[in-house]
Amino acid sequence: MGNPGSSYPPAIFLMGPTASGKTDLAMALCQHVPCDIVSVDSAMIYRGMDIGTAKPTPEELARAPHRLIDICDPSERYSAADFRRDALREMAQITEAGRIPLLVGGTMMYFKALLHGMSGLPSADPELRARLEQEAAENGWPALHRELAARDPVAARLIHPNNRQRLLRAVEVLRLTGRPISSFWQAAGGSGREDDGDFTYITRWQADEAAPLPYTVTQLAVAPSDRAVLHDRIEQRFQHMLQAGFLEEVRALMARGDLHPGLPSMRCVGYRQAWEYLAGDCDYDTFVGKGIAATRQLAKRQLTWLRKWSDVHWLDSRDKLVVSAALKKLGLRTTFK
Repeated sequence: MGNPGSSYPPAIFLMGPTASGKTDLAMALCQHVPCDIVSVDSAMIYRGMDIGTAKPTPEELARAPHRLIDICDPSERYSAADFRRDALREMAQITEAGRIPLLVGGTMMYFKALLHGMSGLPSADPELRARLEQEAAENGWPALHRELAARDPVAARLIHPNNRQRLLRAVEVLRLTGRPISSFWQAAGGSGREDDGDFTYITRWQADEAAPLPYTVTQLAVAPSDRAVLHDRIEQRFQHMLQAGFLEEVRALMARGDLHPGLPSMRCVGYRQAWEYLAGDCDYDTFVGKGIAATRQLAKRQLTWLRKWSDVHWLDSRDKLVVSAALKKLGLRTTFK
């Protein structure tokens, strides 16, 4: 599987638009390949958001556990850099156990960050960091935040004065480069709308963020060959979510009192439209139409990313032999026990 001459361990990317059948194919591959699944989905990370994210059922998770699901509260923000850090940790554990990481999802920004690293930002400067910490001790952390606000108001709005790690990093980048850290986010594609309609901000960086992925990766993309089929699947799945209690799920989230429509979690496709409906901003039919349309737009964005992706093997999810086709792309002719 992958490049036999590489010294890197193997990994599999299984990508595709929403409702394309990624989960079914991933679970089928787990029956043939000694792999463990890592979720690559910026909505499934949130606890209590199960129906609207089409999260695998408890029965499915019992058969094939997914890592990086239910790792955040909906009140929290989670960046592409956070994902890269967490995914690398999970992948290392899987590899150490003698198995293959199978990364499955549709958040293409996460795949991009994992594959190529978070390039562009300078590495940490220990001497400058020590001086900044001394300044904060003498003048207070709000003074550093005021400096950031004066020179990078975008970052200052996103970084709380009490978040010392991120505040230090943002001011450090300013002083090292003369450029606001938000300009690096923008260049990396992390300052605005994420590929799935969420807002993600790349605000946590590590020394190895620019390093390439230390794995030999085989990349698979699954989708119906007919776009109309995908559109039908999206509509059917949205209707199924409603029948399964999606609106009740969103009501429970609203009832917490600490969530609001501006949070990344509540801007997820479907949740944003449901919040508007439950808040009285539109009628039921308008909500359903908007929810389906937004999901189709998400799928279109995901497909646009994938068509520009290099070294990807396409699979037709309608193919009855799609599992065999995937195994062939992986260079496997027999099953593993």
